[in-house]
Amino acid sequence: MTWQNNLITDSAGIRSLLAETKTIAVLGIKTERQSGQPAFYVPSYMQDAGFKIIPVPVYYPEATEILDEKVYRQLIDIPHDVDMVNVFRRPQDIPPHLDDLLAKKPKSVWMQLGISHNAVAEELAKAGIKVVQDRCLMVDHRRLAVT
Repeated sequence: MTWQNNLITDSAGIRSLLAETKTIAVLGIKTERQSGQPAFYVPSYMQDAGFKIIPVPVYYPEATEILDEKVYRQLIDIPHDVDMVNVFRRPQDIPPHLDDLLAKKPKSVWMQLGISHNAVAEELAKAGIKVVQDRCLMVDHRRLAVT
């Protein structure tokens, strides 16, 4: 198996990935005050669908809880394993998070719709981490009806 197999693009691969995901750290999550933005309502939807959400905001230093969950400032600070990191960062802002992603080594990294970074995706895939780019987690979850 080559590292390219860790780049997930098809429905079957996404369905399988979602089925093995229970815990989602959300890098770049927004607070309740930004509830109309995808970086808040997508994780809120996933939480309502039964996933454990771990907020990792980039801004909002005053926030200590989002979605009634403790906030962490870096992925590596999360004291337990993470199945998926859902990324809400502009493509040019993703490379600075690569070391943190590699150190945490989640099973997968999901870059939201409109977000992709091929060089980072390749590094993650080579490290054995499954990667989805430029897709909405909420839309795919609804479409595939994964429970």
